Amino acid sequence: MRIAVQIAQERADYPAIREAARKADALGADAIVNWDHFFPLHQDRDGKHFEAWTMLGAWAESTSRAEIGTMVSCVSYRNPDLLADMARTVDHISGGRLILGLGAGFRAWEAEQYGYEFGSPAERVRELGEALQRIEHRLAVLNPPPTRKIPILVAADGPKALRLVARHADIWHTFAKGEALGAKSRELDGYCHDLGRDPAEITRSTFVKGNPETVGPELLKHGVGMATVLTYGPDYDLDELRRWLDWRATSQDSARAGA
Repeated sequence: MRIAVQIAQERADYPAIREAARKADALGADAIVNWDHFFPLHQDRDGKHFEAWTMLGAWAESTSRAEIGTMVSCVSYRNPDLLADMARTVDHISGGRLILGLGAGFRAWEAEQYGYEFGSPAERVRELGEALQRIEHRLAVLNPPPTRKIPILVAADGPKALRLVARHADIWHTFAKGEALGAKSRELDGYCHDLGRDPAEITRSTFVKGNPETVGPELLKHGVGMATVLTYGPDYDLDELRRWLDWRATSQDSARAGA
Protein backbone atom coordinates (compact mmCIF):
# COMPACT_ATOMS: atom_id res chain seq x y z
CA MET A 1 0.00 0.00 0.00
CA ARG A 2 1.22 3.50 -0.85
CA ILE A 3 1.02 6.01 2.01
CA ALA A 4 0.25 9.66 1.24
CA VAL A 5 -0.36 12.76 3.32
CA GLN A 6 -2.61 15.72 2.63
CA ILE A 7 -1.16 18.94 4.02
CA ALA A 8 -4.17 21.23 4.23
CA GLN A 9 -3.01 24.76 3.49
CA GLU A 10 -5.34 26.43 5.98
CA ARG A 11 -4.68 28.53 9.11
CA ALA A 12 -0.89 28.40 8.56
CA ASP A 13 1.95 30.55 7.30
CA TYR A 14 3.73 29.24 4.22
CA PRO A 15 7.06 28.42 5.97
CA ALA A 16 5.16 25.95 8.19
CA ILE A 17 3.52 24.37 5.13
CA ARG A 18 6.86 24.10 3.31
CA GLU A 19 8.50 22.51 6.35
CA ALA A 20 5.67 19.98 6.73
CA ALA A 21 6.07 18.96 3.09
CA ARG A 22 9.85 18.70 3.49
CA LYS A 23 9.51 16.51 6.59
CA ALA A 24 6.88 14.27 4.96
CA ASP A 25 9.22 13.82 2.00
CA ALA A 26 12.10 12.90 4.31
CA LEU A 27 9.94 10.47 6.32
CA GLY A 28 9.19 8.49 3.16
CA ALA A 29 5.65 9.48 2.19
CA ASP A 30 4.87 8.21 -1.28
CA ALA A 31 2.77 11.25 -2.14
CA ILE A 32 2.21 14.71 -0.64
CA VAL A 33 -0.96 16.53 -1.64
CA ASN A 34 -2.79 19.75 -0.85
CA TRP A 35 -6.39 20.65 -1.67
CA ASP A 36 -7.87 22.96 -4.28
CA HIS A 37 -9.93 25.31 -2.13
CA PHE A 38 -9.90 29.08 -1.75
CA PHE A 39 -10.93 29.27 1.89
CA PRO A 40 -10.38 27.10 4.97
CA LEU A 41 -12.69 24.10 5.20
CA HIS A 42 -12.79 24.24 8.97
CA GLN A 43 -13.56 26.91 11.55
CA ASP A 44 -13.20 30.50 10.34
CA ARG A 45 -13.81 30.97 6.60
CA ASP A 46 -11.74 34.16 6.78
CA GLY A 47 -8.69 32.36 8.19
CA LYS A 48 -5.32 32.09 6.49
CA HIS A 49 -5.32 30.11 3.26
CA PHE A 50 -3.18 29.65 0.11
CA GLU A 51 -3.85 28.62 -3.49
CA ALA A 52 -3.00 25.06 -4.53
CA TRP A 53 -1.24 25.11 -7.89
CA THR A 54 1.25 27.90 -7.25
CA MET A 55 2.11 25.95 -4.09
CA LEU A 56 2.72 22.79 -6.12
CA GLY A 57 5.29 24.64 -8.21
CA ALA A 58 7.15 25.49 -5.01
CA TRP A 59 6.83 21.93 -3.64
CA ALA A 60 8.28 20.63 -6.90
CA GLU A 61 11.50 22.44 -5.96
CA SER A 62 11.46 21.97 -2.16
CA THR A 63 10.80 18.19 -2.16
CA SER A 64 12.82 15.55 -3.96
CA ARG A 65 11.28 12.07 -3.87
CA ALA A 66 7.54 11.99 -3.08
CA GLU A 67 4.92 12.48 -5.76
CA ILE A 68 2.96 15.72 -5.35
CA GLY A 69 -0.49 16.86 -6.38
CA THR A 70 -3.89 18.22 -5.44
CA MET A 71 -6.61 16.10 -3.92
CA VAL A 72 -8.39 17.32 -5.89
CA SER A 73 -8.66 20.18 -8.39
CA CYS A 74 -12.19 21.25 -9.27
CA VAL A 75 -12.26 21.27 -13.08
CA SER A 76 -14.59 24.29 -13.25
CA TYR A 77 -11.97 26.52 -11.59
CA ARG A 78 -9.62 26.53 -14.58
CA ASN A 79 -9.78 26.11 -18.33
CA PRO A 80 -9.02 22.37 -18.84
CA ASP A 81 -6.39 23.00 -21.51
CA LEU A 82 -4.65 25.50 -19.25
CA LEU A 83 -4.87 23.03 -16.35
CA ALA A 84 -3.18 20.39 -18.53
CA ASP A 85 -0.40 22.87 -19.32
CA MET A 86 0.00 23.71 -15.62
CA ALA A 87 0.23 19.99 -14.84
CA ARG A 88 2.82 19.40 -17.57
CA THR A 89 4.89 22.31 -16.24
CA VAL A 90 4.85 21.07 -12.63
CA ASP A 91 5.63 17.58 -13.95
CA HIS A 92 8.84 18.96 -15.49
CA ILE A 93 9.78 21.11 -12.48
CA SER A 94 9.38 18.11 -10.17
CA GLY A 95 11.25 15.67 -12.39
CA GLY A 96 8.15 13.61 -13.18
CA ARG A 97 6.49 13.47 -9.75
CA LEU A 98 3.08 15.07 -10.38
CA ILE A 99 -0.25 13.33 -9.79
CA LEU A 100 -3.10 15.21 -11.49
CA GLY A 101 -6.05 15.02 -9.11
CA LEU A 102 -9.43 16.06 -10.55
CA GLY A 103 -13.01 16.28 -9.34
CA ALA A 104 -16.35 17.98 -9.95
CA GLY A 105 -16.26 20.21 -6.84
CA PHE A 106 -18.70 20.44 -3.96
CA ARG A 107 -18.63 23.96 -2.42
CA ALA A 108 -21.08 26.23 -4.22
CA TRP A 109 -20.45 29.29 -2.04
CA GLU A 110 -16.70 29.05 -2.60
CA ALA A 111 -17.08 28.98 -6.38
CA GLU A 112 -19.47 31.92 -6.25
CA GLN A 113 -17.00 33.96 -4.17
CA TYR A 114 -14.49 33.65 -7.03
CA GLY A 115 -17.03 34.21 -9.80
CA TYR A 116 -17.28 30.64 -11.06
CA GLU A 117 -20.57 29.09 -12.13
CA PHE A 118 -21.56 26.08 -10.05
CA GLY A 119 -24.05 23.81 -11.74
CA SER A 120 -26.16 20.91 -10.53
CA PRO A 121 -24.44 17.61 -9.67
CA ALA A 122 -25.33 16.22 -13.10
CA GLU A 123 -23.97 19.32 -14.84
CA ARG A 124 -20.75 19.17 -12.85
CA VAL A 125 -20.20 15.49 -13.67
CA ARG A 126 -20.78 16.23 -17.34
CA GLU A 127 -18.28 19.09 -17.09
CA LEU A 128 -15.79 16.71 -15.46
CA GLY A 129 -16.14 14.28 -18.37
CA GLU A 130 -15.59 17.02 -20.93
CA ALA A 131 -12.59 18.34 -18.99
CA LEU A 132 -10.97 14.90 -18.81
CA GLN A 133 -11.16 14.56 -22.59
CA ARG A 134 -9.70 18.01 -23.16
CA ILE A 135 -6.92 17.46 -20.63
CA GLU A 136 -5.90 14.17 -22.21
CA HIS A 137 -5.86 15.77 -25.66
CA ARG A 138 -3.83 18.78 -24.53
CA LEU A 139 -1.28 16.62 -22.70
CA ALA A 140 -0.78 14.66 -25.91
CA VAL A 141 0.10 17.73 -28.02
CA LEU A 142 2.11 19.93 -25.64
CA ASN A 143 5.71 20.71 -26.56
CA PRO A 144 7.68 19.55 -24.70
CA PRO A 145 5.47 16.68 -23.64
CA PRO A 146 5.23 15.55 -20.00
CA THR A 147 8.20 13.58 -18.73
CA ARG A 148 5.91 10.57 -18.23
CA LYS A 149 2.28 9.58 -18.55
CA ILE A 150 0.99 11.85 -15.77
CA PRO A 151 -1.18 9.74 -13.43
CA ILE A 152 -4.75 11.06 -13.34
CA LEU A 153 -6.58 10.72 -10.03
CA VAL A 154 -10.34 11.20 -10.11
CA ALA A 155 -12.39 11.65 -6.94
CA ALA A 156 -15.85 10.17 -7.54
CA ASP A 157 -18.54 8.04 -5.96
CA GLY A 158 -21.71 8.32 -8.09
CA PRO A 159 -22.43 5.92 -10.99
CA LYS A 160 -21.89 8.45 -13.80
CA ALA A 161 -18.66 9.70 -12.27
CA LEU A 162 -17.44 6.14 -11.67
CA ARG A 163 -17.86 5.48 -15.39
CA LEU A 164 -15.49 8.40 -16.00
CA VAL A 165 -13.03 6.82 -13.56
CA ALA A 166 -13.20 3.55 -15.50
CA ARG A 167 -12.47 5.36 -18.76
CA HIS A 168 -9.86 7.92 -17.73
CA ALA A 169 -8.34 7.42 -14.28
CA ASP A 170 -5.14 5.78 -13.07
CA ILE A 171 -6.18 6.36 -9.44
CA TRP A 172 -9.70 6.40 -8.02
CA HIS A 173 -10.24 8.35 -4.80
CA THR A 174 -13.37 7.52 -2.85
CA PHE A 175 -14.97 8.83 0.32
CA ALA A 176 -16.82 5.54 0.86
CA LYS A 177 -15.97 3.48 3.93
CA GLY A 178 -16.36 -0.13 5.03
CA GLU A 179 -18.68 -2.33 3.03
CA ALA A 180 -19.79 0.65 0.95
CA LEU A 181 -16.21 1.00 -0.25
CA GLY A 182 -16.16 -2.64 -1.31
CA ALA A 183 -19.49 -2.28 -3.10
CA LYS A 184 -18.38 0.79 -5.02
CA SER A 185 -15.09 -0.88 -5.90
CA ARG A 186 -16.98 -3.80 -7.38
CA GLU A 187 -19.21 -1.36 -9.25
CA LEU A 188 -16.11 0.25 -10.74
CA ASP A 189 -14.83 -3.19 -11.72
CA GLY A 190 -18.04 -3.71 -13.69
CA TYR A 191 -17.65 -0.44 -15.59
CA CYS A 192 -14.04 -1.37 -16.39
CA HIS A 193 -15.15 -4.73 -17.77
CA ASP A 194 -17.76 -2.95 -19.93
CA LEU A 195 -14.91 -0.93 -21.48
CA GLY A 196 -12.57 -3.90 -21.80
CA ARG A 197 -10.21 -2.43 -19.22
CA ASP A 198 -8.43 -4.38 -16.50
CA PRO A 199 -9.70 -3.02 -13.14
CA ALA A 200 -6.27 -3.70 -11.64
CA GLU A 201 -4.93 -0.79 -13.70
CA ILE A 202 -6.75 1.63 -11.36
CA THR A 203 -5.32 2.18 -7.87
CA ARG A 204 -7.98 2.56 -5.16
CA SER A 205 -7.39 5.52 -2.83
CA THR A 206 -9.07 6.79 0.33
CA PHE A 207 -8.48 9.00 3.36
CA VAL A 208 -7.58 7.15 6.53
CA LYS A 209 -7.79 7.83 10.23
CA GLY A 210 -7.19 5.66 13.25
CA ASN A 211 -4.95 2.76 14.21
CA PRO A 212 -3.36 1.31 11.06
CA GLU A 213 -3.08 -2.09 12.77
CA THR A 214 -6.87 -2.39 12.59
CA VAL A 215 -7.78 -0.03 9.74
CA GLY A 216 -5.03 -1.10 7.33
CA PRO A 217 -5.98 -4.79 6.91
CA GLU A 218 -9.62 -3.82 6.32
CA LEU A 219 -8.58 -1.43 3.56
CA LEU A 220 -6.36 -4.06 1.97
CA LYS A 221 -9.34 -6.44 1.99
CA HIS A 222 -11.23 -3.93 -0.15
CA GLY A 223 -8.31 -3.48 -2.54
CA VAL A 224 -7.18 -0.03 -1.39
CA GLY A 225 -3.74 0.73 -2.80
CA MET A 226 -3.20 4.25 -1.50
CA ALA A 227 -4.03 5.51 1.99
CA THR A 228 -3.92 9.25 2.69
CA VAL A 229 -3.62 10.71 6.16
CA LEU A 230 -4.54 14.34 6.81
CA THR A 231 -2.80 17.07 8.76
CA TYR A 232 -3.92 20.65 9.34
CA GLY A 233 -2.32 23.97 10.23
CA PRO A 234 -1.16 26.00 11.92
CA ASP A 235 1.05 23.29 13.49
CA TYR A 236 1.31 20.26 11.25
CA ASP A 237 1.45 16.97 13.15
CA LEU A 238 3.03 14.12 11.15
CA ASP A 239 2.76 11.47 13.87
CA GLU A 240 -0.12 9.72 12.09
CA LEU A 241 1.92 9.61 8.88
CA ARG A 242 4.77 8.02 10.83
CA ARG A 243 2.43 5.40 12.30
CA TRP A 244 1.13 4.40 8.87
CA LEU A 245 4.61 4.25 7.39
CA ASP A 246 5.80 2.12 10.32
CA TRP A 247 2.78 -0.18 9.96
CA ARG A 248 3.50 -0.65 6.27
CA ALA A 249 7.16 -1.43 6.91
CA THR A 250 6.25 -3.97 9.61
CA SER A 251 3.60 -5.56 7.38
CA GLN A 252 6.07 -5.88 4.52
CA ASP A 253 8.68 -7.44 6.81
CA SER A 254 6.10 -9.95 8.06
CA ALA A 255 5.05 -10.79 4.52
CA ARG A 256 8.65 -11.39 3.46
CA ALA A 257 9.28 -13.56 6.52
CA GLY A 258 6.16 -15.60 5.76
CA ALA A 259 7.21 -16.07 2.17
